[in-house]
Amino acid sequence: MRKEALDGAALDTLFREARSYNRWTPQAVPEETLRAVYELLKWGPTSGNCCPARFVFVSNPEAKATLVSCVSPGNVVKVEQAPVTAIIGMDEKFYEKIPALFPQRPEMANLFKGPAGQVHMMRNATLQGAYLMLAARSLGLDCGPMSGFDNAKVDQAFFAGTSVKSNFICALGYGSAELLFPRNPRLSFGEACRII
Repeated sequence: MRKEALDGAALDTLFREARSYNRWTPQAVPEETLRAVYELLKWGPTSGNCCPARFVFVSNPEAKATLVSCVSPGNVVKVEQAPVTAIIGMDEKFYEKIPALFPQRPEMANLFKGPAGQVHMMRNATLQGAYLMLAARSLGLDCGPMSGFDNAKVDQAFFAGTSVKSNFICALGYGSAELLFPRNPRLSFGEACRII
């Protein structure tokens, strides 16, 4: 099936005009919007359809206070203000779901066990975190991805007793222009790419 390119406005929303926000308006993000974000992001490709990412949408005051206690000082206000902060986790036992997710080759689960599987887990969970941001932007939300937090504290607070470990976090909501810094440059095609 021939696909048409997205129009310029859609590309602006997803990439060219999208920003990483540091401050947030008080407008709430409804649960149905978070569900819609997941229903989009889940279709993004992963190796062998392994889908190792697990998501916690932190929105209630008690959970937010717990998450705030885990982030670096520069990220405290971001998490406090954001109506939702997603914890993008990764399930170290993701391979257990392979027979259901890739039924044509259930034996692929064995390929993802051990140290090699950890590489696949990190790579594909990170991809799914990026899909989350694109899905959120496509539904009118802004994003503020962060890696400044104590993984061990987050894992203890939100994933204790599970095989899930945190990867990164991402504030979601409606961004405020406060502390929205000028956009930094990007590498040119020639600096970042080769065609051979």
